[in-house]
Amino acid sequence: MSDARFEDGVERPLRLAAQDSDDLKVISALVQDAVFPVTEMAWDAKRRRFALLINRFRWEDRSRAEAAGDFERVRAVLVVNDVLAVASNGIDRDDRDLILSVLAIEFQATEDGAGNVHLILAGDGEIRLAVECLDVVLSDVTRPYRAPSRKAPQHPEGE
Repeated sequence: MSDARFEDGVERPLRLAAQDSDDLKVISALVQDAVFPVTEMAWDAKRRRFALLINRFRWEDRSRAEAAGDFERVRAVLVVNDVLAVASNGIDRDDRDLILSVLAIEFQATEDGAGNVHLILAGDGEIRLAVECLDVVLSDVTRPYRAPSRKAPQHPEGE
């Protein structure tokens, strides 16, 4: 076995899984301020899978980006497995041009590992996923690209 080398730290696409609340906090932080059209969410009831194709702000690269003035986003897929039911609030699913923004992902446990995954959206929107167990996967699917705004998302203090 050899020591780690600097080259081993070369950027690679993220692929993370969450199977408990602590893991989910990491994924939540990484998808904060991700944006997606309402048309890019799908629930496959037969496979019990809910998926979002998002444009994720690369928070993990923020310090380098601030120094270079070159903020990035990356397309990613957020998948929630073992979904029993899906409900939404504050989202007009008929507005095909609607762009949604993720603020956070939270898990509210019930009994025997089951519970609800809450996708908290800007503008008081929410998607609630009733799950048999917590099983969330975040996978980058494209190379990073320059954020169109060329800025980092801003939040009022306390958010």
